[in-house]
Amino acid sequence: MKLVFLDAKTIGDDIDLSGYERFGEVVKYRFSKPEEVPQRVTDAEVLIVNKVPINEQTVGSATKLKLVCVTATGTDNLDKEYLKGRGIAFRNVAGYSTETVAQHTFALLFYLVEKMPYYDDYVKGEHYIGDTSFTHFDKVFHEIHGKTWGIIGLGAIGQRVADIAKLFGCQVIYYSTTGKNNQDGYMRVDFDTLLLRSDIISVHAPLNEQTRGLMNGAAFSKMKKEAIFLNLGRGPIVVEQDLAHALCEREIGAAGLDVLSEEPMSADSPFRRIKDSSRLVITPHIAWASVEARRRLMKIIEGQIEEFFGCS
Repeated sequence: MKLVFLDAKTIGDDIDLSGYERFGEVVKYRFSKPEEVPQRVTDAEVLIVNKVPINEQTVGSATKLKLVCVTATGTDNLDKEYLKGRGIAFRNVAGYSTETVAQHTFALLFYLVEKMPYYDDYVKGEHYIGDTSFTHFDKVFHEIHGKTWGIIGLGAIGQRVADIAKLFGCQVIYYSTTGKNNQDGYMRVDFDTLLLRSDIISVHAPLNEQTRGLMNGAAFSKMKKEAIFLNLGRGPIVVEQDLAHALCEREIGAAGLDVLSEEPMSADSPFRRIKDSSRLVITPHIAWASVEARRRLMKIIEGQIEEFFGCS
């Protein structure tokens, strides 16, 4: 059997993939452009991909292909109808990053809530040396205890964030983007109610017809002026020009983003002009990527291949 990793760099060089060698020949490409894929998959039986598009143009020449494994939960890069028509199976992985995405959600939140950029700069700028008082709290910050936390998308990650927020004393409300999700223990509200009531809003929803462009200018204008917005879902859920405007015009308090509409970041991103880290913090799509989560992910995929082919 031949297994081909088309964008192995997205998994990281620090992850041991030697377990895959028991299935047969393993070929790893760090990255693959769409036009490079046809030649690289000609005799592959298994493809392991993250963002590489899998469709007739890229894998039409892969006559032996039986299984496509996606090293992620989302499968937007797969032409599922084409794969189905050819009898090619695919697998994705859910649940591997729940803990680390929840952790990163709070990392972004506390960075903003506690005014960390200001206080770190204050000390490193040596203003604390010989200060007149043992404490300095010119930048006001608040407890999250007693605040209302609104969650968009109460799936596994959203529920984990809700559980932790509850431990901090937050009142958790949520909006179901499908209108079908009912979770005991948390109050489901309509979208406008979530926007109007929430002190913190975090997005943990997939990208689909219901969520694309959901957070737009109209939505941001309904939020509290001191509210913090966090996007740990997908970039296109947010109309980025509208969020940048809301931040610059101080329609909302701050935003923390781990996902963008274009990744890597576009040179014409509206966020480039916002340099104040107390208002906007962006991380480069790393919320999923703790070493533990990446190890877990690749062990799950190894198990999927084993199960599919009935080997051990």
